[in-house]
Amino acid sequence: MIHSILVVCRGNICRSPVAAAMLQRQLPRCRVSSAGLAALTDRGVEPSARALAEAEGLDVSRHAARQLEAQHLMEADLVLVMSEEQRREITERWPQAMGKVMRLGHWLAQGQGCDIPDPYRRSVETFRQTHQLLGDAAREWIRRL
Repeated sequence: MIHSILVVCRGNICRSPVAAAMLQRQLPRCRVSSAGLAALTDRGVEPSARALAEAEGLDVSRHAARQLEAQHLMEADLVLVMSEEQRREITERWPQAMGKVMRLGHWLAQGQGCDIPDPYRRSVETFRQTHQLLGDAAREWIRRL
């Protein structure tokens, strides 16, 4: 049974905090947190990502980006990353986490899975597309947990 989920992206200010909030809302008995492989430490959610999240009723106001550490991986039952590259990076640095690291987009693209692109410093439309993918991916995970 999954009691703790860690969502990881690069900077921990766009994708992972929003995806974590989406999962937490639907999985209230589960502890959901986020971190970044190259976190912009202590920064809040990027304004475009925050606006999209808040428009859905998600509260990301208290988020402060944090750097991924081995302890975070050890405490999580499931680690969801945004890309295959991030999955490889984590499992190379922390091989003990290999069995619990999967892409957030694992169930998308007719079951083929897909990466969730980084919208950082891109257009508002790119943020909208990424937000939609995050929501779709979160719903698919929630169905299966």
